[in-house]
Amino acid sequence: MQCPKCESELQSNVIADIEVEECPSCKGIWFDKDELRRVKDKADADLNWMDFEIWRHPELFEVSEKPSPCPACGSEFVAIDYGQTGVEIDFCPSCRGVWLDAGEMEKIVAALSHELLSMSSSDYVKESLKEAREIVTGPDSIASEWKDFTTVLRMLQYRLLGENPRFGSALASFQAKTQF
Repeated sequence: MQCPKCESELQSNVIADIEVEECPSCKGIWFDKDELRRVKDKADADLNWMDFEIWRHPELFEVSEKPSPCPACGSEFVAIDYGQTGVEIDFCPSCRGVWLDAGEMEKIVAALSHELLSMSSSDYVKESLKEAREIVTGPDSIASEWKDFTTVLRMLQYRLLGENPRFGSALASFQAKTQF
C-alpha cells in the first residue's frame, strides 16, 4: 500500500497489539475498519467504553471531499473535521478505513480524555444506564459490555466523590467504623 500523503510505501507496525500500516516518511497511520477503535481502547483503559465512532456526534463534524485515494481500495477519501479537536480524519466510505496524519491519534485520545473529565454526575448516570442496556443488546460480547459498564460506574464514583468531598469523608469514616 502507498501513503495517500507522500506516496511512500506503508510498512506494518504494531500499536497496542494491533497491526496497522504506517508511513515511514510522514508518520501517518492507516487503520483498517475497526482498528482505530481497538487501538483507542488499548491506549487508555478508562476510555474503552467511549466509542469513538466517526459519526457519534454528527453535529460536531464538517465533512468535505478529499482528493486522495484510499490506500486499501482506491476510493476517494472524505475529510471529517472533528469539532474543536484539530483532528481531520480521512475516512474511506467504501472500506471504512481511516487515515490519521502524524499526531492525530494522540489528539483523539486527548479529546476523549477531556470529554471524560468534563462529564457531570448526571452524564455518568445516563451513560451507566446506556451501558447497562448494552450488556444485553450491545454489539460486543457480554464480557466486553460488562467491562464497559463497570468502567462507567467507577468513573461515576470518582465524579461523585470529586463533586461531594464531604460524602467521601463520611463514607471513609463509615468504612473505618464497620471494619472488624
